[in-house]
Amino acid sequence: MKKKSKETYSVQFKLDVLSFMKRTGSSEVDTALHFGLTNPSMVASWKKAYLEGGAEALDRSKGRPSMSDKAKNNGNKKITKEKELSYEQKLERDNELLRLEVEYLKKLRAFQMDPEGYLEKHQQRYHSNSKKPSN
Repeated sequence: MKKKSKETYSVQFKLDVLSFMKRTGSSEVDTALHFGLTNPSMVASWKKAYLEGGAEALDRSKGRPSMSDKAKNNGNKKITKEKELSYEQKLERDNELLRLEVEYLKKLRAFQMDPEGYLEKHQQRYHSNSKKPSN
């Protein structure tokens, strides 16, 4: 068995095929035979895409991009985002993260020292925010 290789056609070739079909009035099957295409329905899909979206629609590739491309794109986005941040912005971001960490550690220490008191204090806050049943 031979492995099928997926052949891609240029936008210009697709436009030439559609132009020939329109100019000569050939059917999709005849046009496919004239250009040596094995799948006449491909001509129909190119025609539909062209009518719906113009020449740009013929340039769209179908299917899922390869994993290697996706991984490269994700890596590039991260690098670009880091480069966009100025030195001062990076410091401010780090400073905010450290503030949050200190605040978290303070709350953790308070909870470890007196778990029941800590929970009582915070349960009062939650109960005051909740709706009270009306009689």
